[in-house]
Amino acid sequence: MDDIIKLLPDAMANQIAAGEVIQRPASVVKELMENAIDAGAGKIQLILKDAGKQLIQVVDDGKGMSVTDARMSFERHATSKIRESGDLFQIKTMGFRGEALASIASVAQVELKTKRASDAIGTRILIEGSEVKSQEDVVTPAGTSIAVKNLFYNVPARRKFLKKDPVEMRHILDEFQHVALAHPQIHFTLHHNDQEVFHLPPTNQRQRIVAVFGSNTNPKLVPVDENTADHLLTGFVGKPEFSRKTRGEQYFYVNQRFIRSGYLHHAISKAYEELISEDHHPLYVLFLEIDPARIDVNVHPTKHEIKFEDERLIYHFVKVAIRHALGRHGLIPALDFEADHSISQSKMGDPVDTRNREISRINPGSSRPTSEKMQDWQNLFTGLQKPLEEENPQSGFPNPDHLASSILVPSSEGTQHELEGMAEDRPGVRPYQIHQSYILSPIKSGFMLVDQQYAHERILYEEFMHKLEGQPARVQKELFPRTLTLGPADSALIESILPLLVHLGFDIAAFGEHTFIIHGVPADLPPRTDALELIRQMLHLHKEDLPIKPGNAATLAKNLAKNAAIKRGVTMDQPEMKNLIDRLFACEIPFKTPSGKLCFITYELEAIEKQFRG
Repeated sequence: MDDIIKLLPDAMANQIAAGEVIQRPASVVKELMENAIDAGAGKIQLILKDAGKQLIQVVDDGKGMSVTDARMSFERHATSKIRESGDLFQIKTMGFRGEALASIASVAQVELKTKRASDAIGTRILIEGSEVKSQEDVVTPAGTSIAVKNLFYNVPARRKFLKKDPVEMRHILDEFQHVALAHPQIHFTLHHNDQEVFHLPPTNQRQRIVAVFGSNTNPKLVPVDENTADHLLTGFVGKPEFSRKTRGEQYFYVNQRFIRSGYLHHAISKAYEELISEDHHPLYVLFLEIDPARIDVNVHPTKHEIKFEDERLIYHFVKVAIRHALGRHGLIPALDFEADHSISQSKMGDPVDTRNREISRINPGSSRPTSEKMQDWQNLFTGLQKPLEEENPQSGFPNPDHLASSILVPSSEGTQHELEGMAEDRPGVRPYQIHQSYILSPIKSGFMLVDQQYAHERILYEEFMHKLEGQPARVQKELFPRTLTLGPADSALIESILPLLVHLGFDIAAFGEHTFIIHGVPADLPPRTDALELIRQMLHLHKEDLPIKPGNAATLAKNLAKNAAIKRGVTMDQPEMKNLIDRLFACEIPFKTPSGKLCFITYELEAIEKQFRG
């Protein structure tokens, strides 16, 4: 019987490796730009065509390569960055695996031109699908130029799964910004389809952030500079009042390498505790310097993940550093930072007690935070409901899912009859607002507790759905037009969703210099809605690869409703509360938000009486 295990051809092995390293055009951009930085470049140009599908070219003025090195650079595991296994724990360069160029050359047509400053003439190499087509001398400036053409031309299945140009461009811009923010001393330019998108001359860190995110970013920034014997954290965080519901301006670097870490993002969020709402995200561009021996960057081929020797120590260091920065700039009134140190040292009193005392100072006139009082209310009813359900599942508080199935009857007459039973319309009976968050309303069988935010989300969701699937919405002209200023990357992308904005009822036009003028908003938009935030929300969805178009309205309507809904903490008068309840029970599905959260809970009078009687 013949042997069945055989070595793969080099070209096929490279294509398999490319599946991990090169996932889309943005992956090529990342690898080529990092190579340029490792080559000591002072200027890096990125040139694109068709969002990188036709051309990705990176030109640098770095040290260049010799004839032999130029040819060797396309071999698998050929690298100048490491020599032995111990070097993996002392990595100070961006690249080190020796896989990138070999992987790129296996799925594209590549032209390399390179020359060292000491050489009289350079080298030009053409490769297609890992096969070297030619190598010759060429007259070229010192440095390296790599042009990657027709990515995935020989892997049709991979090319077919690439997204549309605006989406692929968004990923490219992300990678470009990751590199440009970390190296303000380098001159970067980006051209797409012969249009200049970025022109970033050498500058300091603050000005580089402003150049990338837009001129309106400068007043938002708070500098961070915390130094210990083992760690250095520098950079900038945003002032609490400029936090947003959408992510997108959160950048964390370790030894100038951009990383993604939910753990450290949580540490940063905890530093803003009681300063911003839980569903908001602060801006931050932070740089952690640490001994390379204390981290492991060899976790994933993309090198976006890092393992720390002591994650808990880093967590508390980052949190305390940001709290100090916010405190130094008067953004945290009368905070005792020793409380944060006590968490890591575990030698002082309970940090929770200290935190509560701090919160009381922030909210004078209240012995305990409002959030805790609201939690007491929730705990009261949770504790009230649970014993009754355990004692007799057939009586007591109804299961919301069962309630929904009993009310949602195909017959409109039956549905109306059930819904009428939910509302108490006797003279003198009024709804009550509790902690500016919940509405208590009597019903025939007991009472109902409505979450004002979730109820409004359901109402708005159904209203937005009707608009998105129907005719374009009516426009309400603004008395004073408003301006929306974005960074270069976002302003380039918003053009692709302008038709959708018009369909929704926005009268918006480009004004130049990454600025847009809003002359009108949808006529039926709730009065408390922040129109600018809605537009940013749609832009965020576009960045996240979600299909934003009228034909696929559910995702958009869901996010618009969540953003525009009345929030907890907003006072409502009697007519507003009654109107909210009436509109909720006029919905097709009044029981849950589009995300599945309960809009209301009912409490039966019989069950309450039983609880009191024991």
